Amino acid sequence: MLLANRANLQARRLHERIATRLRGSCETVWRRRAEPGEPGPYRVVGEVTPRRFLGIDAYPTDDARIEIGFRLETEVEYEHYWCTWIEPDRGLAVGWHQDGSHEELGSVHLQLDSGDTVIERQAATFIDAHPLAVVARRLPSLGGVVQGVTWEDGEPVGIEIAGEIDR
Repeated sequence: MLLANRANLQARRLHERIATRLRGSCETVWRRRAEPGEPGPYRVVGEVTPRRFLGIDAYPTDDARIEIGFRLETEVEYEHYWCTWIEPDRGLAVGWHQDGSHEELGSVHLQLDSGDTVIERQAATFIDAHPLAVVARRLPSLGGVVQGVTWEDGEPVGIEIAGEIDR
């Protein structure tokens, strides 16, 4: 079922509105064209200070960014999206992927990567809503997901999410 104002979405306008939404949580925000091999036409990138974004006094890196992108025209009745926390210095990426891959996990999954290696994928909650509503639900949960990454010997090994995080 398509929700109101969803059928007329335009990729550029949507990603500009996502950038506006991220400006409240990030220090610097910009919209960029997706690179070859990346799905969808755009990504919104927001640089964050992890300690401030996560609300904790100690965190092992000073640099992180959030990347969000939507592909609107899909073969299914909902949009594909990526909402990912990236730490370049540690080679960490964790976030949600709603796409046509990994059907065994459902329409959306939570994925943890270390460098070019996928460490873990978990089934996640499908949100059938306007893309801006998806961002509004995912963004507050992102900190809990990042803090749920488990580490051994300086390498990420899994995701353990506790509490009321919108998975």
